Amino acid sequence: MPYFDAASSVPLHPVARDALTAALDEGWADPARLHREGRRARMLLDAARETAADAVGCRPDELAFTPSGTAALHTGVAGALAGRRRAGRRLVVSAVEHSAVLHAAAAHESAGGTVREVPVDRTGRVAAADFAAALGDGDGDGEVEEGGDGGAALACLQSANHEVGTEQPVAEVAAVCADAGVPLLVDAAQSLAWGRPGEGWSLLAGSAHKWGGPPGVGLLAVRKGVRFAPVGPVDERESGRSAGFENIPAIVAAAASLRAVRAEADAAAARLRGLVDRVRVRVPELVPDVEVVGDPVRRLPNLVTFSCLYVDGEALLHALDRQGFSVSSGSSCTSSTLTPSHVLRAMGVLSEGNIRLSLPPWGATSADEDVERFLAVLPEAVREVRGQLDAPVGPSGAPAAPAKGDAEGETEAEAEADVTVDALGSLCPLPVIELAKVIGDVPVGGVVRVLADDEAARADIPAWCEMRGQEYLGADGTEFRVRRRN
Repeated sequence: MPYFDAASSVPLHPVARDALTAALDEGWADPARLHREGRRARMLLDAARETAADAVGCRPDELAFTPSGTAALHTGVAGALAGRRRAGRRLVVSAVEHSAVLHAAAAHESAGGTVREVPVDRTGRVAAADFAAALGDGDGDGEVEEGGDGGAALACLQSANHEVGTEQPVAEVAAVCADAGVPLLVDAAQSLAWGRPGEGWSLLAGSAHKWGGPPGVGLLAVRKGVRFAPVGPVDERESGRSAGFENIPAIVAAAASLRAVRAEADAAAARLRGLVDRVRVRVPELVPDVEVVGDPVRRLPNLVTFSCLYVDGEALLHALDRQGFSVSSGSSCTSSTLTPSHVLRAMGVLSEGNIRLSLPPWGATSADEDVERFLAVLPEAVREVRGQLDAPVGPSGAPAAPAKGDAEGETEAEAEADVTVDALGSLCPLPVIELAKVIGDVPVGGVVRVLADDEAARADIPAWCEMRGQEYLGADGTEFRVRRRN
């Protein structure tokens, strides 16, 4: 069964499995003790730290192991903010950061700090100039606002996005952070398997289960000279940055697998980029009304994401699962919160019917024949889900029948100039489906008002207008207005 959800987690790399088994016999003792067993455990821990530090690009004494990548991010954000509390109370983050960073930002805000969010373009990429503006005092004119936050204490940026694969300009953002005297924390969870992130970062976090190490191991690197004050209960272990007894066998396996995947990275990237390029080109050819999202060039080599109009994401996931494909989605209808992916929403792209393929860097599940079979079954899976929802079936997603005002013998004056769609209580993708069905009932220049209280509508109705060449006039509460342009 092809597993295409490597961005969430990947199986243990064979090297990690061997290292874990060996370390279980040798690394069980307390590395803080001076007896023989303790010294042996300390040697294993130190060797793992050196290996991981070499992969990250830092000194071994700058790197600490944590219980998870999420813990590394929370510790990094909280510690840097606490260490630089005299510099200011502002935290700057991109709009597409991992939820762990956004949760840390929310905690900072609830404690009296401020958060500035840097927008992204439709590919999910930030601009260094926008980061510079967010780092500046006041409105960017160098003047501190009255009652302001005193200045920026920390900035956070992913090296590559976990949902759409877009790589961020880490080195450029690090440069503007350095000019502003603000440390940059890089979330490198998705990219460490492929190489080091851009230069200039001050703090870096990673997660072993993303590159083939065991779950329950993260890493946090803090450059020398960065003011850092651990928050919460601390002890003498891991430089006071991660309390508790180290899981040495898992740490050894994590470091060994990181070194192994790096050795294979160039060959794996070349192979997977070709497969992903094939998906990016073929999916829009095979399935009508699809938007491939993310940067087409500056992206992870193994990840591709696309959204299908008029499709329930959860239903499509189940349809693909029945065909033997394990994929992921950022659609709101696959989430317990029923809110669309904050990443897709920030990008301004379609969230409904969203599918993410992230191919493992090794193993037969990324083989050419698996991708070809996925491309073969996808069109019928989409047709099946659209049929269940009575979605538009025209060649480009428009109603199959002639629209009012366009049929022979019917004048524009005879067409209704304004239409209201009541989709209150309807969930994604039904509000957009109903909009598509009635857009032809108004003449060019006419307005459709869609009443919808589904959170996904705030992202999907503007995205539908972008895809269809219609004009999105904005929203007032639960009323969304669209002007027909073609």
